[in-house]
Amino acid sequence: MNADAGGSSYIDLGFARVDIGRESRQGLPEVVYGPGKQPSDIAAIVQRLLAANSGPVLVTRVEPAAATDVLEAVPDGAYDRGGRLLTWRVSPGGDFTLAVVTAGTADRAVADEVVAVGRAIGLNVTSYHDVGVAGLHRLLAVAGELAAADAVVVIAGMEAALASAVGGLVGCPVIAVPTSTGYGAAFEGVTALLGMLSSCAAGITVVNIDSGFAAAMAAHRMLHTMRRPGP
Repeated sequence: MNADAGGSSYIDLGFARVDIGRESRQGLPEVVYGPGKQPSDIAAIVQRLLAANSGPVLVTRVEPAAATDVLEAVPDGAYDRGGRLLTWRVSPGGDFTLAVVTAGTADRAVADEVVAVGRAIGLNVTSYHDVGVAGLHRLLAVAGELAAADAVVVIAGMEAALASAVGGLVGCPVIAVPTSTGYGAAFEGVTALLGMLSSCAAGITVVNIDSGFAAAMAAHRMLHTMRRPGP
């Protein structure tokens, strides 16, 4: 085990430096990004994280074949195919409610990642699909449920107007996820990203294109801050 310049601990595996101090700093162990790693490397990292921490261990963006190999090497885990998420020792559901809304069914894959990650780290997640502004009555039908949540994740492609619409209806934090859904001028999510960043609904948090993981982690930071003990 080593210590970095800031005094935090990590384990040097040669091919990776596993941050085993992150749970104490941020309330959640380091999350492993799956693409670009061999299943054997993922398994080695997961084993170290499980041994050094008490909270949930997650590996994101894992394809089914790789997930099978990792689970053979590290038992007692689970794989969410829709969210492409491997998990061990998930957190029990808490009282922080997260509503996840999609503009259209084409945004479902991103929502699946938000839901899978959110539930694994202890958020109480409910999904509302296909409520885009092309049929505004669909959004208004669930406006009460969204307003009652502790935070709302809005997932939309094309011009991403749903984020502004939801931001104007609710008082809780809104986390907006632009998706690559759309035709030519959508520019694979860039138009949605710029639309969300330019929203007239003040205070919306915007994460990267197609990054359901980032949205769930933004909600986790809110929860972690709420639970932080006072002076």
